[in-house]
Amino acid sequence: MKAPTEDLLKDRPPETTGPGDPPPGNEDRKSLGKAGSHHLIYDGPTAERLDRFLCRCFPQYSRSQIKRLISQGRVWIDGRKGKAGALLRGGEHISVSIPEPPPPTILPEEIPLTILHEDPWILVLNKPAGMVVHPAPGHRSGTLVNALLAHSPAIASVGGSQRAGLVHRLDKGTSGVMIVAKTEEAHQSLTRQFYQRLVRKEYLALVWGRVLSHEGAVDIPIGRHVRDRKKISVRTRKPRDARSQWEVVRRFEQVTLLRVIPQTGRTHQIRVHLSAIHHPIVGDPLYGKAWRRRCGLDAPLKTALTRLNRPFLHAWRLTVVHPHYGKTQDFEAPLPSDLVEILRILGYDDTEGLFDRDRGSWL
Repeated sequence: MKAPTEDLLKDRPPETTGPGDPPPGNEDRKSLGKAGSHHLIYDGPTAERLDRFLCRCFPQYSRSQIKRLISQGRVWIDGRKGKAGALLRGGEHISVSIPEPPPPTILPEEIPLTILHEDPWILVLNKPAGMVVHPAPGHRSGTLVNALLAHSPAIASVGGSQRAGLVHRLDKGTSGVMIVAKTEEAHQSLTRQFYQRLVRKEYLALVWGRVLSHEGAVDIPIGRHVRDRKKISVRTRKPRDARSQWEVVRRFEQVTLLRVIPQTGRTHQIRVHLSAIHHPIVGDPLYGKAWRRRCGLDAPLKTALTRLNRPFLHAWRLTVVHPHYGKTQDFEAPLPSDLVEILRILGYDDTEGLFDRDRGSWL
């Protein structure tokens, strides 16, 4: 048996290969199970049925699944549709097209939502920390989408299958304001606003250390970490432009409360940018864990941070143009109790009125 033309398999001497053996020298076996087109060349020492040959090439599939692929016309031999019992005698070029798996069914779940605003076109809510926005491996239930489908079943098809009106996301550990489209008109309008960076997003973040400047900006491209695929980093082979502005709200002894305005919407952008300027977010287990050991904390604050168990990052305000009325609207999500507790321990009691609208400044 020779290697596939896409180099998915490697050659092995024919005398060590028999009809009952697995595909020789497969150094990238996982790629053979993925959706897409795969090309193989049969060069076995004896004739072999097509279905048996494919069972050896794709051991993650049962024989009945292989036969189903063949019956669906997804397997071709030398440009012609193959049959399960076709005998391969040597030199045949075989193409296998594996379809994408069907999307998992997302079921509605009666999960309470904190709704800040709702009308026939949009729904604005305060997402709690710990809630995953969309189902994914390991989080098939209990997500925001499950809750949205129970609250508004008609939203299921808005924006396409599986989207349920979503136009943006927040990390699992981030709380705060999110906007969801309830109609196709609203989804198209909001998607365009996010794409053109017309939506203004403001976050509150408590970071380690005393930030000396009153305001600033971080303009550093970010992307997947060169070694740790779970992390985003400034050290990446595929950098994407990312910019965040920040302003000091209140300085404390060991930490600083910032207002952060991301001007791009990259994954983990705020967390990575603040870590890059040596002021990582308090409670961030991925980008700021080591900083907790550097600061001497008094007992009440240390106890509160132990209970926090998530980044002190809150999507405080969202400004958009209403997709139906065409008017600019601000939506604010009050700080949740776990973040309020920490600010009060630090001596910041007026957490209900963080911004003085009359003076146009932070309190």
